[in-house]
Amino acid sequence: MKINTITRFVLSIFFLSLNFYTERGIASNFTNIKRGEYFYNVLTDSIPKTVILHITQTGSTKPDGSIKNPFKSIAEAQKKIRTFISSKTRGSIKVVIHEGIYELNEPLLFTYEDSGNENLSISYEAGKGERPVISGACKIKPTQLNNRIWTLNIPQFKNELFDIYINEHRATKARTPNEGFFCLDSIKESIAEKNNEQKTANQHLFFPKKAYISLKELSPDELSNVRFNAFFKWDNMIRFLTKKGNGDGEYITKGEKMKPWNPLEKQTRFYLENYPAALDTIGEWYLDKQILRYIPSQTEKKLTTTIALPKLDKLLIIEGDIQNNKLIENITFKGLRFLYSNYTLHQEGFEPAQSASSVDAALMINGANKIKFEQCEIAHTGQYGIWFKKGCSNCTTVHCYIHDLGAGGIRIGETTIPKDERQLTHNITIENCIIHSGGYNFPSAVGVWIGQSGNNIIRHNDIGDFRYTGVSVGWIWGYAYSPAKNNKIIYNHIHHIGWALLSDMAGVYTLGQSEGTEVSNNVINDIYAYSYGGWGLYTDEGSSFIKMEKNLVLNTKTGGFHQHYGKENIIRNNVIAFADNYQLQCTRVEPHLSFTFEHNIVVGKEGVLLQGPWFNINIKMDRNCYWFENDIPFNFNGKSITEWIEAGRDGSCLIESPGIIDEKNQTFKLKAELTKAIGFKIFNPTEAGVYGSIEWIQKSKLSSSIIQDFNKLVSENRRLRPQNN
Repeated sequence: MKINTITRFVLSIFFLSLNFYTERGIASNFTNIKRGEYFYNVLTDSIPKTVILHITQTGSTKPDGSIKNPFKSIAEAQKKIRTFISSKTRGSIKVVIHEGIYELNEPLLFTYEDSGNENLSISYEAGKGERPVISGACKIKPTQLNNRIWTLNIPQFKNELFDIYINEHRATKARTPNEGFFCLDSIKESIAEKNNEQKTANQHLFFPKKAYISLKELSPDELSNVRFNAFFKWDNMIRFLTKKGNGDGEYITKGEKMKPWNPLEKQTRFYLENYPAALDTIGEWYLDKQILRYIPSQTEKKLTTTIALPKLDKLLIIEGDIQNNKLIENITFKGLRFLYSNYTLHQEGFEPAQSASSVDAALMINGANKIKFEQCEIAHTGQYGIWFKKGCSNCTTVHCYIHDLGAGGIRIGETTIPKDERQLTHNITIENCIIHSGGYNFPSAVGVWIGQSGNNIIRHNDIGDFRYTGVSVGWIWGYAYSPAKNNKIIYNHIHHIGWALLSDMAGVYTLGQSEGTEVSNNVINDIYAYSYGGWGLYTDEGSSFIKMEKNLVLNTKTGGFHQHYGKENIIRNNVIAFADNYQLQCTRVEPHLSFTFEHNIVVGKEGVLLQGPWFNINIKMDRNCYWFENDIPFNFNGKSITEWIEAGRDGSCLIESPGIIDEKNQTFKLKAELTKAIGFKIFNPTEAGVYGSIEWIQKSKLSSSIIQDFNKLVSENRRLRPQNN
């Protein structure tokens, strides 16, 4: 049936009016809209419409999704939406979730039958001025009290609880020592089982007396619940103790055979947790089968304290059918708070994994296109926050607050390259997000991690307070094919990374051939490793064809820039200042052009300018400015400026103060004649980081207590000056 333009206009006004009254509860969504749908379907399939559903915490006894008879869960709304999703449906469906805590008993699951399409958008969003919570925890009040320890019986959890939260703050697992670490006296390894291709082994751990004295009275059953947490190079490990060995202080744990390039060693730092004697300090908790014990502070009262116990590892699962081309599309989540996810630690423990790459996320997305998270909060997780894992494209996370994370913030792509290209994730945008405070369970995790994935944009975010690396891009060690191309890491503020805990890490860390990848206009500051490493910009193994320019890099441990090895990277027009040990570093000599370093300003207060084989590596360097404050002796890898230039380096370099570099405000004011002389193009570092309201920008600033704690650990590390770990 054909209709003319006037009829289309009249029908459009009719449906807009209907939706106006529906939104205000004057008309019922489904009694009135269904009448409209009848005429709509008969007359035309081209007039867009909007359907609005409502969800409240209490719901209605006769729910239909109207404001008068709302649903009480997202699952109920999903069922209703499925009844009228079809290929001919056009317009939008808006699910309004009103104030309240929506406690999940299982993860929210979205499959193809919940999907929008190119003609239909679906949104799940908070009501105006409301901040509903999607919670994976149950909340309880302390009941049985004595003078010192609160005791709670929680039979539903047994030993599967990894974190608890007291008044929304992550509590500390009972551990020994309460601060700092023990160090292994020694370690040896033996094959655990025959005919297992030596993949499994027993590690014999020899503890110092201060560590094992509190384990002596444990029964074999109690001993098997003790967790050994070790920290070495760029990894951490969590293992259960299997049994006591024959020697003094000898304890055995079983797991994967140690990696030869990253084994446990003598002096490896560790602590022990999850046993009765470790529960000895205010704020600590211990779970023994089904009995939870917690030592409260004097200000925590029974009647005003709430304990949140995460019961779900995942809060949201979006699972499209990639093989059959049934992607989940065109869904937005707006203004929602996703809080409290667990991590289930199996008896095998957690094996070392760079970037905590074996750890999942609270929000898992596979086989999805045009999924958007906007103005959401993701917090109190046992794992990563979000993972756009397999077969995702054109998805966006914008203006979200992602914080208090057991692992990292956001993962994009996988560690392996799939045979089916449809399973490659690409074109993901992370913009104007605050991604803070992670690595509490898995310190090797990353603020934003990009694996086998290309054409992603990480832009205008504030990424801070992580224990390993701010942004990691690529997952190929060497020069083999890598799909991690054309990634843009631009206009971000990346700061307070490392915490002197792990090594071989950076503000921005790259791997593999990365044609088109750009790391530009970022401010990167306060990057501090335990021993070696702690760079601002780090092109690691095989990093190639990457452009790094117009970055301000301040206050790093081992250098503002380091290239391990790679091809034809361009390091241009950066301000790199105030590293502790070396301002610049390179490692491997190769026959091809390794990198170009030009139009940069490099300033130090201590340490040396260059470390590594700078006279032998194949590089192009020219028109840079170098300067040391505090009258530090100045040389190029032990050579004079004349010898440096004669070696074909920096024929037009300048050695003079470039102007003022303001560490506190992360800005600079450079001499005009100097910038002209070296061809330096002025950029504005204040453009990096988040944008928007004053409140949003203020939220991106770490608390003074976090910064003070960070600086304290950095000072202690400087004082000890440990050797390479």
